[in-house]
Amino acid sequence: MSSVQASRLGIGIIGAGHVGPVLGRALAGAGHAITGVSAISDEGKERVLAMLPGVPILDVEEIVRRSELVLLAVPASELPGLVTGLAKLGAWQPGQLVIHTAPEYGTEVLAPAAGVIPIALHPGIVFTGTSLDLARLSGATIAVTAPAVVQPIGQALVVEMGAEPVIVDESQRPAYAEAVRIARETTKSTVRDAIHTLDELGVSRADRIIGGIVRATIDEELGRHSTDRELGA
Repeated sequence: MSSVQASRLGIGIIGAGHVGPVLGRALAGAGHAITGVSAISDEGKERVLAMLPGVPILDVEEIVRRSELVLLAVPASELPGLVTGLAKLGAWQPGQLVIHTAPEYGTEVLAPAAGVIPIALHPGIVFTGTSLDLARLSGATIAVTAPAVVQPIGQALVVEMGAEPVIVDESQRPAYAEAVRIARETTKSTVRDAIHTLDELGVSRADRIIGGIVRATIDEELGRHSTDRELGA
């Protein structure tokens, strides 16, 4: 299978946090069928109802049994145990596509799921778990890690979601995850501290002041990097 364009897949989603239902909605919009979603908390169940109306909430084993593609949208700390646990139950099916979204891991974490087709996808956006994320996803980048023969499948799925695939090698995933963490946490901390300082001074609309400066600074730096790359600097 070099492309998923011609074949619609039955996709099961494990995890009803901010990521899984949004990616499920994007894939459903591309014509794939969502076979089921696992959700434990009331918040997760409400998110499924809002983002994937009509999709059944099922237990994890049933989702794996029903699905040609299983999307593991769970925290990185839970991923190894989930994959291994399902392997011990004999749940994984040979030839099944299995995708996870944890930035820290490539496909080695899926090794216990013997016989599956492993792909790691990490969208380069901050998720809210709402339909607003679909607009953010459009035109965003998604890191793709997979064996060379499988990469076209991951890339095709990314394009179907409206995003741009970027290949990240297995060995690069830890450093990639660290770069993502630094960008997210540094930005949040800087914005929070700057707004707090202006609030303490009694300056009105601190959020707009700092927001404008931060957005302009980021745009300028990203533009400079893009120019340097084009010039080979």
